[in-house]
Amino acid sequence: MSMKIRLARGGSKKRPHYSIVATDSRMPRDGRFLEKLGTYNPLLAKDSEDRVKMNIERVQYWLGQGAQPTDRIARFLESAGVLAKKTRNNPKAAVPGKRMAELAAKKAARNAAPADAE
Repeated sequence: MSMKIRLARGGSKKRPHYSIVATDSRMPRDGRFLEKLGTYNPLLAKDSEDRVKMNIERVQYWLGQGAQPTDRIARFLESAGVLAKKTRNNPKAAVPGKRMAELAAKKAARNAAPADAE
C-alpha cells in the first residue's frame, strides 16, 4: 500500500483550510484518511504560529512506515527541521515569457539606437 502525507481541503469557497493527513495514495484528496496529523491555514500571516500545526511525532512515525510527503508537506517539514533541506532547481522560472522577451528586445533596441546615432 502506497502511503502519502498530504493536504485535505476543507473550508468554504474562497476560504480554504487544510488538514494534514496520512492516507493511502489511491484515496481521493478529501476522501478517507488514516490519521489527521495537523492543520494548515493559508489565510493567516506567514509568521503566525497557527498557520501550520503538526504532530511531529506522528509525522515521523508515518515517515518511518514509508509514507511519502507531498511537495508542500515536505516544505513544511523542512521548515520544522524534520527533513533535510532539498535543493530545488527550476531553470524556467527566471526565463521571461514571450511577451516580456519581446518588450525587452524593443527596449534594448530603442536604447541602442541613440548610442549609434552619436
